[in-house]
Amino acid sequence: MSLQERTRRDAIGVGVALLNKLARSRTIDRFGLRKPAERAVFEATKTGFRTAGALSRRFAAVSKPAAPTRLPAARGTGRFDLTPTEDQQMMVDVVREFAADVLRPAAAAADTACVTDPSVLESSAELGLSLIEVPEDLGGIVTERSAMTGVLVAEALAHGDMGQAVACLAPSAVSTAISLWGDETQQATYLPAFTGSSVPAAALALLEPRALFDPFELTTRSTGGLLNGVKSLVPRAAEAELFVIGARTDAGPRLFVVEPDHPGVTIEAEPSMGLRAASLSRVILADVPAVPLGTVEDYAECVRLSRLGWCALALGTARAVLDYVTPYVNSREAFGEPISHRQSVAFMVANIGIELEGMKLVTYRAASRASQGLPFAREVALARRLCAEQGMRIGTDGVQLLGGHGFVKEHPVERWYRDLRAIGVMEGAVLV
Repeated sequence: MSLQERTRRDAIGVGVALLNKLARSRTIDRFGLRKPAERAVFEATKTGFRTAGALSRRFAAVSKPAAPTRLPAARGTGRFDLTPTEDQQMMVDVVREFAADVLRPAAAAADTACVTDPSVLESSAELGLSLIEVPEDLGGIVTERSAMTGVLVAEALAHGDMGQAVACLAPSAVSTAISLWGDETQQATYLPAFTGSSVPAAALALLEPRALFDPFELTTRSTGGLLNGVKSLVPRAAEAELFVIGARTDAGPRLFVVEPDHPGVTIEAEPSMGLRAASLSRVILADVPAVPLGTVEDYAECVRLSRLGWCALALGTARAVLDYVTPYVNSREAFGEPISHRQSVAFMVANIGIELEGMKLVTYRAASRASQGLPFAREVALARRLCAEQGMRIGTDGVQLLGGHGFVKEHPVERWYRDLRAIGVMEGAVLV
């Protein structure tokens, strides 16, 4: 038996053995530790599966082009028009149906289990989410920059469930980063895996576990080609086969490609208030070899495009809140009439609709400018501020409009409230 096969067997066997031992233990029940203990073993077992998967998949360039392939900017129409193109609308319709038929019914179970079902991830991969920013010449599906398409897709997915949407979009963040900023060797080495039939789990990690985090003031450090530091709230990190990680250099912050089968990479579970279906974890790096991806300027663009992705997720979830509370307040009666007849209720619902349209306008404008290769830093800043503040307010108002029902898990609004709180906190993870 080869070393790889023994490693695969041992990783899986240890996890199963620990789970069996936990199941027979009465001590953890006495101290109320069964759930935390099972969660820890589950994460450790997933790390074993990830290691086994990483050993079986080797990233290698079959052929290398003479120069990296870059998508050209989208052609502008010369007028202010945010209407999706025919191709964009077709893809959004498919994704919206997937979100309604697959993500929404599975949302409560995924939130409770803190993991997205593998069948859901496989189905999302079949939609080609990791191909949206990959050029046709490299096996993708686009011929020009499509940040706007990425925003529309993320919005449609989040209307079903934001946590599962982040889990589904995590690999595409890595394929997008390598498409936009990777050199010819990196594109030839990694992109074929994302355009094939088996898309690897992967994650873009920028956030660090400290208060008032600034993505341009990183503590994760690159020294002599080795990374040291900690990344926080990384989606599907325990099963990831590839990371793109932000780290500080003498020239400024940059992105780095990391293959996590190195012994210096440690994954720890990081249970969160929201986005539980995304299986968020902490990634600890100790003298881990890494290869630079792009430039300092590319890192700044990555931060902006990631924030744009989170704005899109806020749009989808905020729309879900509005679509849910509107029929609720019209059907819920108090004092012999629907509660929507009360001005305080009607105005609150109207404000959700008004703020949602404002959020959509600034987000779409930023995405349109990004697609056309125009400066979009100001537009992203406006969208981020508006979506973070109003997204949280919409989540709060949704819970308030349902009264006691908004506080219980029988209705999905409490989950949307928790997920929307992430918009002002998260960095990285998604990319359009």
